[in-house]
Amino acid sequence: MEEEMGGLGRPPVMIGGEVERVDGRALRYEEFVERYLMPNRPVLLTGLMDEWRAATDWLAPDGRVPNLPFFATHFGDSVVQVADCSKREFTDQKRREMTVAEFISYWLKLSSRKDSSVLRCNDDDESLLYLKDWHFFKEYPDYVAYRTPPCFTDDWLNLYLDSHLIHRDSDIHRDKNEINCADYRFVYMGPKGTWTPLHADVFRSYSWSANVCGRKLWLFLPPSQCHLVFDRNFRSSVYNVYDDVSEAQFPGFKKTIWLKCTQEQNEVIFVPSGWYHQVHNLEDTISINHNWFNAYNLSWVWGLLLRDYNVAKEYIEDIRDICDDFEGLCQRNLAANTGMNFYDFMIFITRFTLGNIIQLFHLRHEEGSINNLLTKSRYFITNLMSIRAVASKIKTVEAFAEENLKSCSVENHTAFSDVQKIFEEPEFHDLCSALKRTYESIDNQWEQDPQTRTALFSQDCFKCLKTDSGFLDFVISPTSKVCGPEDLVSLIDHAMEKTNGSCCNFSFPSELFDVEPFVV
Repeated sequence: MEEEMGGLGRPPVMIGGEVERVDGRALRYEEFVERYLMPNRPVLLTGLMDEWRAATDWLAPDGRVPNLPFFATHFGDSVVQVADCSKREFTDQKRREMTVAEFISYWLKLSSRKDSSVLRCNDDDESLLYLKDWHFFKEYPDYVAYRTPPCFTDDWLNLYLDSHLIHRDSDIHRDKNEINCADYRFVYMGPKGTWTPLHADVFRSYSWSANVCGRKLWLFLPPSQCHLVFDRNFRSSVYNVYDDVSEAQFPGFKKTIWLKCTQEQNEVIFVPSGWYHQVHNLEDTISINHNWFNAYNLSWVWGLLLRDYNVAKEYIEDIRDICDDFEGLCQRNLAANTGMNFYDFMIFITRFTLGNIIQLFHLRHEEGSINNLLTKSRYFITNLMSIRAVASKIKTVEAFAEENLKSCSVENHTAFSDVQKIFEEPEFHDLCSALKRTYESIDNQWEQDPQTRTALFSQDCFKCLKTDSGFLDFVISPTSKVCGPEDLVSLIDHAMEKTNGSCCNFSFPSELFDVEPFVV
């Protein structure tokens, strides 16, 4: 047992079960949604990596261990973030920057030492380095290392970042090469014994992680128990479950019941929203990881933003009376601490609202069986109902009161309010093309070349903005401005009314509009 666990030993927590293992090739997207996305449950998927280029190029001839010289030769100049697993810095591991070539040199030296089999590190050990958050996909777009498995392609976060900046404010967005215009597609590489502390994922997003080589131990705590890993003030959480966790500081920790999973080579794990998890590399490991969200966890994203906003506001509440732009300061702090603020999020959901409404509009021109058209429409209606549920919550937030919206920059306000201008933006055209391509590919309904498909959609879709007299009536409610969340709700309601009315060549069954809202 000790060897199977890579020398870690039994986890010092109560294990209540194992993560389910499923053949991903036999799992249709609708099944994945019903069994895992909507219930927010983890699953380990097999059979999804057989044709990946990474599964050959990145492995040594034995097919089991990393081909480290390959990385040094082909990608050695890339500058990456490296975590030192032996040193804690606040709530994470201490990080430094290195080139890939420098990291590979370190790893090769580590492997050559006789004591490289030592797994667990303490303050007296030398550094144990783990390459994390390498934006490989963005940096090497022409090197197609892998294809995102179909059940994970409904990825609003990365679709958006492929064409948009996450921040538009000039005082937040400094350099187009910074993280705000990157993506959340990563490569992780680390020797045996490297690990990631207990955490929940950025934005409370979903994530998936594919092992190109090596084995990982995952420990999962469901959201219903996550309060138990915090102190009494909910200011700090357990860093490492293998530590001697203080019962005085974390009185609920011993009550936690975890799921465990050992992920093998060529297996992909799905991590749901809000599940705290800790991960250990039991062997030398390379993995490909995405963070993502969509209609089924959008409410988790908003919930985190609201919580972090309230914390940021409380922290500076004593300067409210002397601050010229208190709300603006709160939003800047939120963007710095969480990676997105309320206005970034409003721009995001407004553009996805318009994009999904456009997809519904174009279904009226498609040929095919009613059942096929209804299947396609269900995706877009589900998306819109999810956005509507979240926008309805946002309406009550202080930051969107009329007096506080004055602190919203012109860049931000225009980016969600001026619908006509949005329709003219090339980046919005790109988002709509990607959105259509995504849902067509989920069930392999298109066989033509993706580049041809994108070009055809870009030309045909937006020609209708000026030539189809019914388009603006279908897409836009009586106002052409989205001044806040309430207008966004009205815009969605208007589109739903038109969708189920005479504007389309067919009517949608009423049950399609009874989509349950997705709430935390």
